Amino acid sequence: MACNSASRANEHNRGDDKLKKEAVHTDGAPAAIGTYSQAIRSGNLVFLSGQIPLVPETMALAEGNFEERTRQVFDNLKAVAHAAGGSLDGIVKLTIYLTDLGNFATVNSVMAEYFGEPYPARAAVGVASLPKGADVEAEAILVL
Repeated sequence: MACNSASRANEHNRGDDKLKKEAVHTDGAPAAIGTYSQAIRSGNLVFLSGQIPLVPETMALAEGNFEERTRQVFDNLKAVAHAAGGSLDGIVKLTIYLTDLGNFATVNSVMAEYFGEPYPARAAVGVASLPKGADVEAEAILVL
């Protein structure tokens, strides 16, 4: 049976009413530096884009040691979570990207300042590089 492009488009559009997505933005976190939103809300889920340790007011990397840069990452995630109507307590999945897995223990220590038990599910991934020369990035899924 042949299927023309118009019928494929109609099949695709049938589900569009179910998929609602809304961009989340706050000046309390760095502006997007590419073709993405700080977060997308769909129903009671919020998908927070990766945050590197950019200071929102200057869009420059936070100064200081790795621990201070990691705090900036979590402060940025916190600002986006609040703009979406939630908090870090609602984060159920966290992915952290590190250019040096030797910083894993420091990430754990800083995370304990921002999250309580039960901690979110998490992955820590070693990567060769991150945007703007950052050494840490984190993205999250939040339930409202």
